[in-house]
Amino acid sequence: MLIRRYTRADSDSLFALIEREGDEWTYWQGENRIKYEKALDNCIVYLIFESDVLCGYARCRDDFGFGIYVLDLLVDKEYRGKEYGRLLMEQACRDFPDCIVYVTGDVYPYYEKLGYKEEGKIYIVKRY
Repeated sequence: MLIRRYTRADSDSLFALIEREGDEWTYWQGENRIKYEKALDNCIVYLIFESDVLCGYARCRDDFGFGIYVLDLLVDKEYRGKEYGRLLMEQACRDFPDCIVYVTGDVYPYYEKLGYKEEGKIYIVKRY
């Protein structure tokens, strides 16, 4: 098992992983791929490999010392149950020991299973 940072050379493998996930991840496919590639370039992205196979990733944002936010976390269905999601988030904790690492998203049972504490909520700002 190897965890390393994403580079643009990983783009095709990463999008193949996303496409295999199915309907829940279709937003990042097709025309939105270009937007998501830009987002990846502006984020901290960890990839996890078993042998040479990409089996998961985490996309994070640095709030410049206030916190690290895990925005996307995905482990290929064939590799789930090996704690790869937890290992990806722990990598962010190791790389940013002076920051709180927050997880966003709606897979609360998974995060609760890992022992993470729910803190606050997210609100959408209404445009006037």
